[in-house]
Amino acid sequence: MSNTPTPEADTAAAPARPRFLLREMRSSCATQRIWKWTIPAFAGRLPDGRTYNTCPSAGICKDLCYARSGTFRFSNVLRLHQSNLQYVLDEPEKWEEQMSAELQHARYRPRDSRAHVRVHDSGDYFSVEYLDAWMRIMRSAPEVVFYSYTKEVALFEERVRPAPPDNFHWRYSYGGTQDELIAPGHNHVDVFPDEESLADAGYTSQAPSDLRGAYGPETLGIPANNIAHLKKKQGASTFRALQRAANAEKRERRSKRTGPSSRRPKAD
Repeated sequence: MSNTPTPEADTAAAPARPRFLLREMRSSCATQRIWKWTIPAFAGRLPDGRTYNTCPSAGICKDLCYARSGTFRFSNVLRLHQSNLQYVLDEPEKWEEQMSAELQHARYRPRDSRAHVRVHDSGDYFSVEYLDAWMRIMRSAPEVVFYSYTKEVALFEERVRPAPPDNFHWRYSYGGTQDELIAPGHNHVDVFPDEESLADAGYTSQAPSDLRGAYGPETLGIPANNIAHLKKKQGASTFRALQRAANAEKRERRSKRTGPSSRRPKAD
């Protein structure tokens, strides 16, 4: 994958893979059975010493990310998520083959509804190759509905929007370095301090069901997770507002470094 180090040559001792790569979401907002694929959030180091960044367009969200705290940091949980990432990096063809084959299993063919897969409850589409692999996987399982929240706006506008899989719904997520590329009318999600501020802004809450990420209106809001130190850091602002402030501060610092233009207007 282009945004990650090249795997080491020694792959003789490939780890045993689980029968199922997708796991069931267990969340108060998962009111129906939803399957998920998870890789570690943002940056870290794999057990073999390689570093990674699964969220290349993360902005202020990296310091407020629920997936970088709590149960996501438990050693057994992090080990599983990193194992998923290593599989993608070291054996991308085998990973894609296994994922495509798994989605043909009967558990993704419920009798009374369609199966739903959330691609990433942490991490993001960190490379062109990885995104393209997911597009092929989605097309291989047309009976399954896939959905994602993503900050990779430019990548999706180039690779997905022109001809998306019919069974894929995505939503841009504020708080990243590409916020300014989210055009009016695009489905998006913002993180609010609480339900009250979300409603005051005219947003629909995601809290009743995570499937609103797939089927909800254009303006979807998520109330901040009840993690005390993250709520304190976020304060009364949304992720979108915090990213705007960070962008403005960055532009101001750049302006101070470069100073006023030394170019003089040309004479008539």
